[in-house]
Amino acid sequence: MKVMSALIMKKTEITVTQAGIYRCYGVRGNPEFYTEPSDDVTIRISFSNKVVVTRQPNRPQIFSGESITLTCEVQGGETTGWTCEWRRSGSIIHRTDSKDWTFNVSESSSGYYMCQCRSRDDWYSTTQWSETIRLSVSGKPKAQLNSNSREIPAGGRVTLTCIVDSSSSGWKYFWYKERDSSEPLTREEAVFPSNGQMSVSEEGLYWCRGGRGRPVYYTDYSDRISITKNVTVSSPTSSSFPIMSIIGPFVGIILIILLLLLWRY
Repeated sequence: MKVMSALIMKKTEITVTQAGIYRCYGVRGNPEFYTEPSDDVTIRISFSNKVVVTRQPNRPQIFSGESITLTCEVQGGETTGWTCEWRRSGSIIHRTDSKDWTFNVSESSSGYYMCQCRSRDDWYSTTQWSETIRLSVSGKPKAQLNSNSREIPAGGRVTLTCIVDSSSSGWKYFWYKERDSSEPLTREEAVFPSNGQMSVSEEGLYWCRGGRGRPVYYTDYSDRISITKNVTVSSPTSSSFPIMSIIGPFVGIILIILLLLLWRY
């Protein structure tokens, strides 16, 4: 704490240009008699630099568990060392010796944020408070999986579509099929016609999830979809048709020969 004091004779006022804590006392006589010191008076200096809050990633909506970095930018104060403090909805919630604040959000992190910085060389000199920015945090999303068919046609494919909350962006999609490995499918194992879609020709159980950011933040897995192959079973009538088409003419020829023999004898 910096305390400024001075002995001023025959004056009741002084002018100060430096921030700090000031007090005074009186003295008279010889030997000198001192009064008790006055109460402290704190003088603060406010920098005129504009303060702006930025965020990275800059998305309108983020989800519980994602990481975000808020930055308190003091414009024109790039060469000064700052200690910054943060308010959410009016309450001071964090102080840091850096202009950056990185944290994992939860649903309780929603609110309006603002910041103010102090010079590390002069604790009583501060910037103005920044304007507020709104942070909207939703619960962890779950991917949704749809398919254009649950049955693979003979020689064909089925297209699966993975979707994460349409109001958010930046997602990549990871696909899974029931097998020994829990690793997502690769391009050697499936066809990916476009972002969020996969084309399959093998039956089985499929599911997906979304991911974004670095390190990757994953959504919950989608529900599983069972894909089967279309197996056409031939009816008895249709299966016997080729045989009858061969036997029929043969029997007809035998009957003609028998009739000729009977006529001759």
